Amino acid sequence: MKKSKTTLLIVAAAVIFLAGITGSLFVLFAPKQSAVNIIQDGKTLMTLRLSEEKDRTFVLPYGDSSNTIEIKDGRIRVKDAQCPDKTCVHTGWLSSSAMPIVCLPNHLVISFADSEGEVDAVAE
Repeated sequence: MKKSKTTLLIVAAAVIFLAGITGSLFVLFAPKQSAVNIIQDGKTLMTLRLSEEKDRTFVLPYGDSSNTIEIKDGRIRVKDAQCPDKTCVHTGWLSSSAMPIVCLPNHLVISFADSEGEVDAVAE
């Protein structure tokens, strides 16, 4: 009786372990999202397909301030910003739909879009 309970626990633990490994592999090898929305003051300024964009840098003005956006190798980031804390610059390359790039002083959000081009998250 004791052996069957132990065996059952070992089998259950192995199944849970394998499910975790399978889920992790699925997340690691899932296709990368390439459409991003650039939003300022709640309005979508542009939607870009990073896989189709050429490497470039451009400036988004906001009042007397601005953000310099860089697209390189199918990635996007805020390269420079005229704001006091530069949190958006320190965020680095956009890599996760759970964590957009946000510049609060300039009311700017850069985030991955879902399959229909809608925004995953907006900070206001």
